Amino acid sequence: MTTDVADRDDVAHRADRVRTRRRGGLETTQWVALAFAAPLLVYLLGFYVYPLLRSVDLSVHDYTVRAFVQGDAEFVGLSNYREVISSPLFGKAIMNTVVFVGGSLIFQYAIGLALAVFFRSSFRLSGVLRALFLVPWLLPLIVSGSVWAWMMNSESGVVNFLLGIVGVDPINWLTSPDTAMLAVVIANIWLGIPFNLVILYSGLQNIPEDLYEAASLDGAGSGKQFWSITFPLLRPVTAITLLLGLVYTLKVVDIIWVMTTGGPADASTTLAIWSYREAFGTGRPDMSPAAAVGNILIVIALLCGLLYTYVQRRQEES
Repeated sequence: MTTDVADRDDVAHRADRVRTRRRGGLETTQWVALAFAAPLLVYLLGFYVYPLLRSVDLSVHDYTVRAFVQGDAEFVGLSNYREVISSPLFGKAIMNTVVFVGGSLIFQYAIGLALAVFFRSSFRLSGVLRALFLVPWLLPLIVSGSVWAWMMNSESGVVNFLLGIVGVDPINWLTSPDTAMLAVVIANIWLGIPFNLVILYSGLQNIPEDLYEAASLDGAGSGKQFWSITFPLLRPVTAITLLLGLVYTLKVVDIIWVMTTGGPADASTTLAIWSYREAFGTGRPDMSPAAAVGNILIVIALLCGLLYTYVQRRQEES
């Protein structure tokens, strides 16, 4: 009897030691996982969280050059936001942003999708042509903007030269309020086509070829196959492509600034250009209103991201 009790005590003691080792192993695993995640956490804190908090801090204080040096900026609360929203430029900048983003996304996606469908069927030199379409994506934005500014020069530009051949009078692309926005939209469409082409072409590769063969046997033509197979199955890829394109296009500064600097008469001033101009474009940095405009832009991008998440969730549930 005594031996049985001793055996049970020994078993219980060993079980306790096993549980202790397991608890210790679990804690060790957690520390290892945290160590692997630490670089990412440091990156997110340093390059996302801190700049965002700093931007909010700038927008609720009245920062001048002297205040930056002395560190005694006056707290003004939401007055910078009220100043921005009540500005006559606010409505115009919102409208210009909508036109610039909407026009760019629609044509970038449409042309990119058409090219992706075209390159889906392999043919000689298709790889070379796809590589050539990536050239606009690889060029520095300053170079691309300068090239388009030269091409659309009203006096010596290539675009007006080609239009003159067919009898069209020269157009003041960059110096007329009526055409400045159109000019920068055209340049930005050219820049965004490669991105849409690459993403949509990758999405097309995941569509089984058997579906097209079955549709052909049923008598479906190319147009019917596109609207019944290609377009519906590309919806997830389309959604993420448009979302990424939206976020990128909202913050475009380089092309517009190089081509028109937001002019003439603010005809091509978007929210991003307005923020940049307030901070760096006048020779007298006004960081607080610039930060307020930038934060409004961040909120717009965030709302679009939340809308995308909501729509995706509804599609998955249905």
